[in-house]
Amino acid sequence: MGPPRSKKRRPTFRRLLKTSGVKLDNKLKSRQMKQQNVAKKQRKEQKRLRQAVKDAAVRTPHPLEVYRKRPEEEEEEEEFMESLPTDMMEHEDLQQMTAMAQQASFITRDLSSCGPVHGGKKRSAEVVRRYEKVPRKMARTEEKEVIHLLPIKDKTGVIPQSIERVVEKQPEEEEEEEEDAVQQNQVEKEGAPQSCVQLTARQIEQLRINTVTQRKQTIASLASAIVSDPFSNIKRLKELRGMLMEADASVAVTVRKLVMVSLMEIFKDITPTYKIRPLTAAEKAVRVKKETQQLREFEEGLVSQFKFYLEDLEQTIKDWKQKKKKRSQVVALQSYRGLAEVSIRCLCELLLALPHFNFHNNIIVALVPLMNDPVRKVSDMCCDAFRKLFQHDKEGAVSLATVRVISGLVKSLNYNVRPEVLRTLLSLRIKEVEMKKDLEATAPTKKFMNNKEKKKNLSRMQRKWKKAEEKLEKELLEAEASESKDKKIKLHTETLNIVFLVYFRILKKAQKSVLLPAVLEGLANFAHLINLEFFDDLLNVLQSLIQSGDLTNKQILHCIQTVFTILSGQGDVLNIDPLNFYSQLYRMLPQLHAGAPNDDIIIVLRCLDAMLTRRRKQVTLQRAMAFVKRLSMLSLHVMPNASVGILAANRATMHGFPKCDFLLDNEIQGSGFYLPELDEPEHCNAQNTALWELHALQRHYHPVVRRFAAHLSRGAPSEGSAALSVDLSRRSPVELFSDYSIKDMTFNPPVAPPTSKKKDVFVVGEALLDAELQRRVKSILTAAEDKQLDFTVVHTHTLQHNTDTHTLYTPL
Repeated sequence: MGPPRSKKRRPTFRRLLKTSGVKLDNKLKSRQMKQQNVAKKQRKEQKRLRQAVKDAAVRTPHPLEVYRKRPEEEEEEEEFMESLPTDMMEHEDLQQMTAMAQQASFITRDLSSCGPVHGGKKRSAEVVRRYEKVPRKMARTEEKEVIHLLPIKDKTGVIPQSIERVVEKQPEEEEEEEEDAVQQNQVEKEGAPQSCVQLTARQIEQLRINTVTQRKQTIASLASAIVSDPFSNIKRLKELRGMLMEADASVAVTVRKLVMVSLMEIFKDITPTYKIRPLTAAEKAVRVKKETQQLREFEEGLVSQFKFYLEDLEQTIKDWKQKKKKRSQVVALQSYRGLAEVSIRCLCELLLALPHFNFHNNIIVALVPLMNDPVRKVSDMCCDAFRKLFQHDKEGAVSLATVRVISGLVKSLNYNVRPEVLRTLLSLRIKEVEMKKDLEATAPTKKFMNNKEKKKNLSRMQRKWKKAEEKLEKELLEAEASESKDKKIKLHTETLNIVFLVYFRILKKAQKSVLLPAVLEGLANFAHLINLEFFDDLLNVLQSLIQSGDLTNKQILHCIQTVFTILSGQGDVLNIDPLNFYSQLYRMLPQLHAGAPNDDIIIVLRCLDAMLTRRRKQVTLQRAMAFVKRLSMLSLHVMPNASVGILAANRATMHGFPKCDFLLDNEIQGSGFYLPELDEPEHCNAQNTALWELHALQRHYHPVVRRFAAHLSRGAPSEGSAALSVDLSRRSPVELFSDYSIKDMTFNPPVAPPTSKKKDVFVVGEALLDAELQRRVKSILTAAEDKQLDFTVVHTHTLQHNTDTHTLYTPL
């Protein structure tokens, strides 16, 4: 029989794989452990060797110190050696004794002449002896200053290092010389005005002109060098900026102004079109090309000099506001305002020219408080700069930063700011972008297919084409900059939220402040962007403001414009009947005349467009005819451009309500009669009157007014001889009001010059006659010339001719 069969179960293939993996891991770990143990043993062996070398160095015998004997002791030793009986000793014994004496042994040592063997006692004795030798009075030494250096690390430990610096005291002679120099400078300073006094006024002025000319040439040379080669001459900016500290009092103000303006123009020319960021430590450590290093140095120098320049401008404005007098007294307090105005103008120019560059937010923070400055010139300058900034800002980031600072200013001053500060917000470019956002929100977004859908629905070739198509579409989306559009919309939304927050705070807390007209004007401008959740509360607030009676006509018109702008936009879904606002506008129309401000008419035209044209489905015929009648009456006593705008609004209303042609007829429609003094448009019976004002307006001195009046009197036709020209029919009432404005005291169209009373050419009498009469006269004259005059004709013929003539001119 064979060997007994083993009872152990054979492992499967998977188990073998697992065990092989475990064995490999164990082998790797054991190999690592062996390497670590070998390294540890090597370190221990090296440590033992170092310790042995150190112990051997310590245990090596050192020769004992050789002590120097005193001269008295040496003499005594010589006498003792001479006194010895040398004849009793052999020569060899004497030499051996001498050699033993020279050896350092505790047996042969002369204890009387030498100190003890132990070094500690000897050192203490030496210390005492040295201390006794030191003189009692220390010599005068120079004062020393210790400079600590970096320490050195050795086997024994850290060894500190230091160097002594000698501090020499100034002799008394040098102090006396300095005092003499200071006194001499004071004498020269005191004598300088005397020398200037000796000059005449003409010489002083000529000296000042020469100095200013010299400074101008210096500024021009530095500026031209910087602009011609900014990379090489960037360091000259510091030299030019140093001229802001002009020390000559006679030309200090002029030179500083010139330097400010010159630096402003230089920065506008040489500043790149991107924002410069500071370099990191890793970027500075990397070696770069020579051109790159030159560019880095240029950018670093430009940013630093630009920062210092802005600080100088800001400090000049602060000195003017605080009336801070400098120690040097180079510039008088009266000149601070002129320097500050130039500084503010430079900051405004940089605000508009460099909105992308560094420190732009710092310029905004410096200029926004000056919008509320009591000096009108400074305030208007800053407001105009921010108005232009809002108009030219296409991205929205700069506008958002500015609106935040303005909001903080209004809140910090407790709403005690000038209305012009809030009126600058009307220049924000938000309306168009928000409308595009609404359109994009409703458009469906295109989704790309994932990998599973592609494999399931498409073949290999189709997947390849689909991949190329999606790549192309992504590139097209990047080219269209859809991300920048989304970013712009977000910025505009945040900006508008801050603006509405400022407006609503003023409506809630400061309804009687001077800011209310600006707030109402702003709400009227941005009313179509207000969220629906604020409509009810806002309408109630505006209604209460109108009924309070504290508002002027212009403020009431702004309230009405805000309400109807809301209702004609997103508010058309609300079930609100603004009849009170119709009545309020109808009541206000007679108060607008040529003696009042003519700017209110443009608000009325905008209100009419929102009330009658856009909401014509919600307006009754009676209300429309009442407005047409009252507007025709208003057109008689306003300026010509206002008359043109009002007649254009009537034309739009008659096109929207064709049955308004009842007003062109004398027949009465229905019962009752017209009540012109009644302020309710629904109950004034406007259908029972006629537009007789058009007949008077056809004799107006303005040709465009005459043309519109004739057009409306014939029913405002779109075609035919009575139709308006394309130039007039395509323009809105607001555009016509602005085009024919007489704000600049100019008549549009211009009036023809009067003809001269003196007649250079004599007018023939025939030119004054009618064409038919002239023809008859010529025929008679030619007939008379052909016939011979005979005065001997019978008298009866003449009598008969007179009778016929009398019969011809007898009245019927």
